Amino acid sequence: MENNLDTIDERSNLNRSYMEAGVDIHSGYRAVELMNSHIKRTHTAGVFSDLGGFSGMYMPDLSGMKEPVLVSGTDGVGTKLKLAFATGRHDTVGIDAVAMSVNDIICCGAKPLFFLDYIATGRIEPEVVASIVKGVADGCVMAGAALIGGETAEMPGFYADNEYDLAGFAVGIVDRKNIISKDYVSPGDAIIGLASSGFHSNGFSLIRKVFDIENIAADAYIDRLGVGLLDALLTPTTIYVKPIMALLETHISVSGISHITGGGFFENIPRCLKEGLSARIDRGSIETPEVIKLLMEIASIPERDMFNTFNMGIGMVVVVDCEQAEDAVTILNSEGAKAYIIGEVVESNQGVILW
Repeated sequence: MENNLDTIDERSNLNRSYMEAGVDIHSGYRAVELMNSHIKRTHTAGVFSDLGGFSGMYMPDLSGMKEPVLVSGTDGVGTKLKLAFATGRHDTVGIDAVAMSVNDIICCGAKPLFFLDYIATGRIEPEVVASIVKGVADGCVMAGAALIGGETAEMPGFYADNEYDLAGFAVGIVDRKNIISKDYVSPGDAIIGLASSGFHSNGFSLIRKVFDIENIAADAYIDRLGVGLLDALLTPTTIYVKPIMALLETHISVSGISHITGGGFFENIPRCLKEGLSARIDRGSIETPEVIKLLMEIASIPERDMFNTFNMGIGMVVVVDCEQAEDAVTILNSEGAKAYIIGEVVESNQGVILW
């Protein structure tokens, strides 16, 4: 018994020493308690482990699949987090973290199965961490993915007080025969755009500089936006999983999908096109959100540079046979997306042609 008491006393001394160094493990325990309810609402039939283990386990349903292929994607939220710090709003950036990964893996036709997050901060504030995880859970519910684990790291001296980083990764699955392949893209195919909710999670180093975010009032209101500027900028990334999955389950022949992230149109659309083909985009058809227009006007950024940096109002494009384009638009819109035809595939090596 004495040995057990000695061990407990030594552990208590160690905990006090760790706390004096800036790490409060009890705050970590409290954060886990607060986030638990958010995590549970994301659980799907495949979840095979409880919160608190060393790893997350998932048993996928492989019925009907001949050659199941696992697909993974990872990303972070980037300097958009600075807006969360400035406003004290931490419940939306988790959606961004999920979106940036799941929107990538659906480009090959994979259905997201699960997600894990990573939060690193200088000092754990349980309520803030729980708010972040609420957003992650919201994003997972939107994507139909289970949040099966993650990591919260307290790193005093590495991160400033009240700041953190947020990243994560998703794993999905697709039968090999159903993988979306650019080999089937042909001249004349229609390019459908799915509307974005704004800047999503890209270009915020430039956005913060143009709008002078560090010096703007947290409640600064912009009439043309109809909301506060920071509220508009914090609008989370749209998650396209459900409309895309619904489309792939129909008769529509989908030959290409691209997630429009960093690098805008010029970098991302060609990734779903084979050699010798380009995307001719009718820029006049694109409905660009006011907040993106505002940035372009304030900074006098050339239009081509905007299309090379931001999504300009289109967060994802889908390439389909031109004869099925209208049906595809109807299906996507019936699943909650705002979709419309923005161009076509042409024979060219220019990548993206704006006209």
